[in-house]
Amino acid sequence: MTPRPITPFDGMDIRTLIDDQARVRGEAPWLTWEPFEGEGRSWTYGEFRHAVRRFAAGLQARGVQPGQRVIVHLDNCPESVIAWLGCAYAGAVAVTTNAKSSGEEIAYFAQHSGAVGAITQPRYASLVAAATRGLPWRAVTEADGGASAEAPSEGYAPFAAIDGDPETLIERPHDPWADFAIQYTSGTTARPKAVLWTHANALWGARMCAQNEDLRPDDVHLTHLPLFHTNAQAYSVLAALWAGAHVVLMPRFSASRFWPVSLKHHATWTSMVPFCVKALVAQPLPAAHSYRFWGNAICEPAWDKHFGVKTIGWWGMTETIAHGTVGSARQPDAPMSMGRPSPGYEIHVLSEDGQPVAPGETGDLLVGGQRGVSLFKEYAGDPAATAAAFREDGLFITGDRVRRGLDGFLYFADRSKDMLKVGGENVAASELERVIAAVPGVAEVAVVAKKHPMLDEVPVAFVIPAAGQAEGLVQRIQAACAQSLATFKQPHDVRLTGSLPRSTLEKVAKAELRALLAQE
Repeated sequence: MTPRPITPFDGMDIRTLIDDQARVRGEAPWLTWEPFEGEGRSWTYGEFRHAVRRFAAGLQARGVQPGQRVIVHLDNCPESVIAWLGCAYAGAVAVTTNAKSSGEEIAYFAQHSGAVGAITQPRYASLVAAATRGLPWRAVTEADGGASAEAPSEGYAPFAAIDGDPETLIERPHDPWADFAIQYTSGTTARPKAVLWTHANALWGARMCAQNEDLRPDDVHLTHLPLFHTNAQAYSVLAALWAGAHVVLMPRFSASRFWPVSLKHHATWTSMVPFCVKALVAQPLPAAHSYRFWGNAICEPAWDKHFGVKTIGWWGMTETIAHGTVGSARQPDAPMSMGRPSPGYEIHVLSEDGQPVAPGETGDLLVGGQRGVSLFKEYAGDPAATAAAFREDGLFITGDRVRRGLDGFLYFADRSKDMLKVGGENVAASELERVIAAVPGVAEVAVVAKKHPMLDEVPVAFVIPAAGQAEGLVQRIQAACAQSLATFKQPHDVRLTGSLPRSTLEKVAKAELRALLAQE
């Protein structure tokens, strides 16, 4: 067996970073909560460490053991940061789930992960309770993203009750290879896969994202993208934690509140997706702002001139933790590119026969790195999917295709054709097809992406009805999707058809369906 190499984080875990920053920057601002309703609040680095340690001690008092999983089903709020990092501080594994998930999806996450508890908010309390009946305990926050709400009368403990004496925390080694957290991400299978990060993964994401983004202790990172996702977790919160910067947290993106909050806190950094930028174009632009950089999937887009800010483009996945490719904070980047290979990764663009493509050509993107450090540890509970994600030489198969520019930059070409990008969220067509195919009266279904001016893409389902079953079928399909799928995964259009185009071996020719939608 090949010996495990020394990592940059030997003898460390997330506790090390939190403790060290509290010791060095104890009185400096770390987290500021800017709710849309209710009172805001701020934590220094020292105060946040104290809150996380009390939460970790509270988990320990409930019997949560290192390595056990806890569902964290929350919108952006201070409790989501405390629960996520507090689980890791205790040695537990936070399973941060998409707040838009359906009850069926939450039940799957809880069962598949083997969760021993769940944390949510009043808005989702009944949904989570029904989906996690077998869990030993559940806790609920006092408010819904700052807005006052009525807590459930039974089946839940208050979030504040997860509180213990930090002096009771049991000592354990600072192990970078210990499990840190799980995110469920859509892949090319019918069920989302559980991407498992180690503590070394989290520290890698913190360090590399801070470096790539040129983050400094005097930066203010406005965070409005959802905290269950890698972008907000690694690119924003962990990066700021590593740099000693200040995080200003919003419940979600709001075009009308973006500039007032940015100006109030002199925000210097934020991560964007195209939907946000398109919405901001319609808003009045302040005469001056403090932003040094924005982050996005493309470098130096045309809107930079409008907003007076440089956008650092990047490409990454939950499985790569940090940016696999990235632009430069100091040098000019090729507009609309995804930057160049990021330090710490081997980037390959290969043809179908596995050979490197020449500049100007398009190929499959594969990534080399160290499992458990710069690449995720595994798909938890799914060794077959983990094995299928890597070639024999250890390269991770991304499913994306990129073009090698003649200028040395990389340009995104397209993604695996059965993956959709809906408002910044990855959606597997097969996940929708699984739900729709189970609806009585459906003989066959194919789901493809249709371009959308705000959401990038939306799902469209082409359905062949069983004989005599067409009446009311669209409504039954929509009802089934509403019950089983998060809102962003549900089809925007269901089209009944007598046949589907076919290719070799009678497979559905989805390219023809996409072409049909493109013509429209």
